[in-house]
Amino acid sequence: MRKDQLKPDLGFEETSLCIPITSILPLRAVTDRIKMSVKYAQIAASIAEVGIIEAPVVVRSADDPDNFALLDGHLRLAILRERGETEVICLVAKEDEAYTYNKRISRMAIIQEHKMILNAVRKGVSEERLAKALNVNISNIRTKRNLLTGICPEAVALLKNKHIAIHVFTELRFLKPVRQIEAAELMIAMNRFSVSYAKSIVAATSPQMLAENRKRRGKSLSAAQIALMQHESENLEREFRAIEKSYGADHLDLTLALGYVGGLMESAAMVRYLAHKWPDILAVFQKLADDDKSPSIL
Repeated sequence: MRKDQLKPDLGFEETSLCIPITSILPLRAVTDRIKMSVKYAQIAASIAEVGIIEAPVVVRSADDPDNFALLDGHLRLAILRERGETEVICLVAKEDEAYTYNKRISRMAIIQEHKMILNAVRKGVSEERLAKALNVNISNIRTKRNLLTGICPEAVALLKNKHIAIHVFTELRFLKPVRQIEAAELMIAMNRFSVSYAKSIVAATSPQMLAENRKRRGKSLSAAQIALMQHESENLEREFRAIEKSYGADHLDLTLALGYVGGLMESAAMVRYLAHKWPDILAVFQKLADDDKSPSIL
């Protein structure tokens, strides 16, 4: 095997380029309404304080390799234009569709943001400067800095790459470590990371699994209601895990069944027979065959 065969296809050119902003064509407009948004103000404050952190992503024009289309970074580029900048360092993608780039990136999850803030503080960056760079109140920085206080490492590991509402961690602190792990696994299994769902898990938790010196909120719930929620939550978790275990085999069975039905529908004799004897079944089979041949939206 040649050495170059071992080199992974990164989807980008190996070196970043400093590109004139006039040579970059945005794929969508940044409207005045967007420029009035909180997100736009945060990015503008960050660029003013510490410069560009994440380089915009462009792709070369098929007609002129010295011109580029912008795949990611429309707000950053608009802010740089407003600031009077003439050049920007960009990553150059090899493929010309924005969705291709989006499949290759992973936006920063809140636990990763927490670690970034801790690293910045350790390196001597003040909380005040971080707040100014992100255009947020300093209390927001302190909340994110202390995000994982009272959260067990196992739960952190499970949730580290998930996009979770910040106050979910406030709810998790009401739970003992073992229950925090169960809650994290349940949120992942259900793909639900909202504060309301975290609160429902806390409400359905038995008193023995609540953290010491923490009172359960939601006093309107009676003991019987809490017991019922806990029972239903446990049943739901068991049912979901049972379905998860059989999913692979069920999916294979359904795929084989659809293939068999598709084969039947390719037989003119079978179609005539079903049309004569069981037209309702024929209609269902034809729909299944058509759906199986349609392109997937996933």
